[in-house]
Amino acid sequence: MKASKSLMSVVVPSHNEAVGIQHSIGEIVKVANKCNISYEIIVVDDGSADETYQEVNKFVSHGIHSVKAIKLSRNFGKEAAILAGLKNAQGDFVITIDADLQHPPEIIPEMIKAWREGAHIVSAVKQNRSQDGILVRLRAKIFNSLLTRLGGIDIRHSSDFKLLDREVVDVICYQFPEKIRFYRGLTDWVGFQHKQIPFTVASRNAGEGKWTLMSLIDLAATAIISFTSAPLRIVPILGCITLVFGFAVAADALWAWSHDEAVSGFTTIIGTLLLLGSFIMISLGIIGEYIAKIYDEIKARPSYLIEEKKGFDEMESTFPTNSEEK
Repeated sequence: MKASKSLMSVVVPSHNEAVGIQHSIGEIVKVANKCNISYEIIVVDDGSADETYQEVNKFVSHGIHSVKAIKLSRNFGKEAAILAGLKNAQGDFVITIDADLQHPPEIIPEMIKAWREGAHIVSAVKQNRSQDGILVRLRAKIFNSLLTRLGGIDIRHSSDFKLLDREVVDVICYQFPEKIRFYRGLTDWVGFQHKQIPFTVASRNAGEGKWTLMSLIDLAATAIISFTSAPLRIVPILGCITLVFGFAVAADALWAWSHDEAVSGFTTIIGTLLLLGSFIMISLGIIGEYIAKIYDEIKARPSYLIEEKKGFDEMESTFPTNSEEK
């Protein structure tokens, strides 16, 4: 059983959430106050184009409810925003939750209970997504199923709504050298004692969803490439298919020649060229994706840059130091 006197950190990555961010913080605060625990709420503004950071600072400037704000120098993506929050969190455990309140704060006490009982990772899993549209549910299902099959990690119904023990936070922040990360996958990969808590996806607090089809495709590509080399196996499979097709075309030509029949030419040649060209381009595309990720990792640029921090003890306007990026 964990100690009753603990510090809880709540990390809230946000991007263009000015319309509803104050309400979201208020709801998280209400739940946190009922947990009988010290807490801090860290809102990470991921390069918003609206007044998200200014809205959060209204809490910080009045010293309300231990709210702290981090402003990234530009939009680095949700994965980087979560990492920035984790590295700046001081809690004995850290909860990551979306700013739109589709992750219901009401189950936080249940997550804390599971942590006190010994769980190192508590994952809130989506039990019902009826609030999402059919297209959103379909693409989420395709994405999760594809990564589960190819990546060897089960992220079906998973979300970024998680509680991580301090030990797990330190492992994820400082023992993983890669810059391109997939948070859900890493929390599954590390192991440790894990517990799942189901929840029903709520309606957005305000505004519209920020995930587009292209951003989901990019996330899927990053997740798959980060966790598996399975797509590379498609290349030799395509080569085998091409070989079999080549033997079939050669056999047909030899049969026609042995029976003094004209070899079918134009259609066969065009079809063969199109098939070979498609396979080659697909293979180059797959290999190119892996090379691009390797190139990004070799450059070793930081995952994010902090333009300003409010509510922390250290200097409030700073870029990450080397110690932050270890």
